[in-house]
Amino acid sequence: MPTILITGCSSGFGLETARHFLAEGWTVIATMRTPRADLLPASDRLTILPLDVTDPDSIAAAVEAAGEIDVLVNNAGIGWLNAVEGTPIHVVRDLFETNTIGTIAMIQAVLPQFRARRSGVIINVTSSVTLKSYDLLSVYTASKAAVNALTEVMALELAAFGIRSHVVLPGQAPGTAFSATARDRLAQAGGFPDPYADMIQGVFARLASGNDDEKTRSEDVAEAIWRVATDPATPMRVPAGADAVALFKG
Repeated sequence: MPTILITGCSSGFGLETARHFLAEGWTVIATMRTPRADLLPASDRLTILPLDVTDPDSIAAAVEAAGEIDVLVNNAGIGWLNAVEGTPIHVVRDLFETNTIGTIAMIQAVLPQFRARRSGVIINVTSSVTLKSYDLLSVYTASKAAVNALTEVMALELAAFGIRSHVVLPGQAPGTAFSATARDRLAQAGGFPDPYADMIQGVFARLASGNDDEKTRSEDVAEAIWRVATDPATPMRVPAGADAVALFKG
């Protein structure tokens, strides 16, 4: 069976994607900063590896341990919610280091084997916020939009080698830790500028509101990644979740 390597498998989309591909009989390389064997069902087709996408040595070790893979899913990422004015430049660098540069580093690490075999699929998980602008998500959106652009150009330059490049765009997922993580990182970075107080409370209220049935489930993302991995006719951009599909069509 084919082998898939997924980054960011400790929770949310990455964890559900690892479960999905295991259930479908694939060999799964599930990576996370701090490996936890209890998160996934025991299987001789499962390998859990430590991986920090911001650390070149960690990337090299994980890719070497994984061996030959058929599909790379770049899912690891961090969230951030604040005005540009209230975002310290070190936070900007951290966000791009993980969400953007970490994705590029992983792609560079696997491309030699893909190109040598003239086959392989790269799936980058970004966000539907790149389809519609939302206040206080400017830096996060920029880090994900850069990956969208990267994926589009890679689709052109890698096609000659039989390598497919796609982006999956999830919507808002109430079951993930994005909002809580964003709050924690916001507090650690010193909070938000006072002039934006009403705006940021409104954004948090918006994230907590709405019908969960109209938002994105982790299963939606796993199914979109499955579609991309298994169907060569899949479009380069694939929305995941009811809200993402609505934005995509709009």
